[in-house]
Amino acid sequence: MNMLLDLQKKILPDLVDVLGLRFRILRFIRLMQPIGRRTLANNLEMSERVLRSEVTFLKEQGLVEFATSGMTLTHEGHNLLGQLEVVMKEVFQTRTMEEELEKKLGVKDVHIVPGDSDEYSWVQKEMGRACVGLIKQKMSSKENIIAVTGGTSIAAVAEMLVPDSDLKETLFVPARGGLGEQVENQANTICATMARKAMGSYRLLHVPDQLSKESYESLINEPTVKEILQLIHSATMVIHGIGEAETMAKRRNSSEEMLKKIHEKKAVAEAFGYYFDQSGDIIHKVLTIGLQLEDLNDIPDIIAVAGGSSKADAIEAYMKQRPSQVLVTDEGAARAILT
Repeated sequence: MNMLLDLQKKILPDLVDVLGLRFRILRFIRLMQPIGRRTLANNLEMSERVLRSEVTFLKEQGLVEFATSGMTLTHEGHNLLGQLEVVMKEVFQTRTMEEELEKKLGVKDVHIVPGDSDEYSWVQKEMGRACVGLIKQKMSSKENIIAVTGGTSIAAVAEMLVPDSDLKETLFVPARGGLGEQVENQANTICATMARKAMGSYRLLHVPDQLSKESYESLINEPTVKEILQLIHSATMVIHGIGEAETMAKRRNSSEEMLKKIHEKKAVAEAFGYYFDQSGDIIHKVLTIGLQLEDLNDIPDIIAVAGGSSKADAIEAYMKQRPSQVLVTDEGAARAILT
């Protein structure tokens, strides 16, 4: 197939451009359906006239349906888009980038979605959809417990979940406490959303993200907290994000002393309450209730979801710890890491 693609690029370069354009249109309709033509044109940054011609062609091919509420993909459109995604990885050399990133970061499996989530918010939804596909692939036949952290990337994973018979018996739990953050980005909120969308069940952990030593000692001995912690440590899968150190510290309303320490020690990444410098060394740890880095060694499947060119340093620094076997990211972050 690579030879055929190379020939097409040389002899019919316009064909590859048209293929890429129609792929983007189909992918965006799938993400935002039902969607109107004007909204679609604005998000794809193209004229309504050009878009009208393209969606009319896609409708004639039986891939898109028009309705008063907006455009949606047909069943055939969904199937074709799934097949096209494999082809487009070759066209845009995404698979080559994935292999290079696996080698550079020492990660077993990397999945890159097109685009840069720093520029387009819908790219984050594409990462979420890719992660949902991986969750379903990695589900075991035994009882599954999925632990999730907070953050916008993991919220996007929750948003892309749909009812699935394979997930009905799954228990979703927060990987750690999170009161104090924005409600929509808290692990508890994301955990409950995932369970509702997947028709599974959930348990919540009602504790703050940062604790004093006295509060920590008191809370971990509470029977209800001990029970949920046992479930969290029994997780069969963890889905987590990777944050930029300074952004995460400010989001947690950290003290000026803490912010100064992060700045002086040049922390670039945060995950599970740990702050890392560019070398991947831990420079600070927040006292939290929930999963710790050492706990990840006993969990079969760990998926990190993070994208955007601005997060390249954070992703690379955290991955030097290599507790995650799978990374779902976007083209913006991948190119920044590789270059």
